[in-house]
Amino acid sequence: MTVILRDPKESNRLAKKEGWYALTINLALFLIKYWAGIVSGSVALIADAWHTLSDSLTSVILLMGIRISAKPADHEHPFGHGRAEWIAALIIGTLLAVVGLNFMVDSIGKLRNHEGAQYGTIALVATVLSVLVKEGLAQYAFWIYRKTGAKSVKADAWHHRSDSVSSLLILVGIIFGSRYWWMDGALGILVSIALFYAAYDIIKDSTQSILGEKPSKQLIDLLREIPIKVVGHDVELHHIHTHNYGDHTELTCHIKLPHDMTLHNAHDIASKIEFAILEETGITATIHMEPSSAAGLSRNQT
Repeated sequence: MTVILRDPKESNRLAKKEGWYALTINLALFLIKYWAGIVSGSVALIADAWHTLSDSLTSVILLMGIRISAKPADHEHPFGHGRAEWIAALIIGTLLAVVGLNFMVDSIGKLRNHEGAQYGTIALVATVLSVLVKEGLAQYAFWIYRKTGAKSVKADAWHHRSDSVSSLLILVGIIFGSRYWWMDGALGILVSIALFYAAYDIIKDSTQSILGEKPSKQLIDLLREIPIKVVGHDVELHHIHTHNYGDHTELTCHIKLPHDMTLHNAHDIASKIEFAILEETGITATIHMEPSSAAGLSRNQT
């Protein structure tokens, strides 16, 4: 179940915590896996090590994005800096794609040259450790994402998950690599495909948020129920647009009120609905009022 925290400071604290944990652990794993890859001569294991190092870089980008997104609104950015976190996720996805491309080229070259790998106990221990630790990091990052809704943390979680999957594939190679010389190169290609998939998912998600997304049906239904609670009946809330800035969302919409209602009463109703929307959803609303001939609210009703 996803529970988005309403407190931006607490969300940033949790996201930073995940970033620092990931950075420290990934650096240690990189050294272990790279050493094991050199000893065994495995391009797949070396590729997996660099994948882990790229996780460290993405953690740095994550921390930078969180720091920028936490800056308050200013004259140049009246709605805050929340979208910096999406840009960080976009950079992470792009880096994943570049890493995947490099490993694809290396793996194809190894297959062409009929090069195998000599796995040993060191490679086995390093790979099992990587699978367990990286999946643990992925689960932790996904938990933080469900708490905060931070897309950069979700991107980091997929980065951890892809590294765990790639390590699992290499573990299969260690088991069967002695029988099939092509196993290492083939697994390197599978690791690359996993990286491409993760990169696509991250880039697609971040790009859609930056470009702007249609409000969900659940949000629209909730927004249309709120005026009924406030004024007692439907005011035909429509023309709904949301503008997401990370931890701050702006909403514009239209409502219909009797054409003969005083400006004072119409403004009072709109203000009450805006306040109720803010209380229930955390979204700052701006309501445009349209005249309606329907008999519903009286001239003096507030």
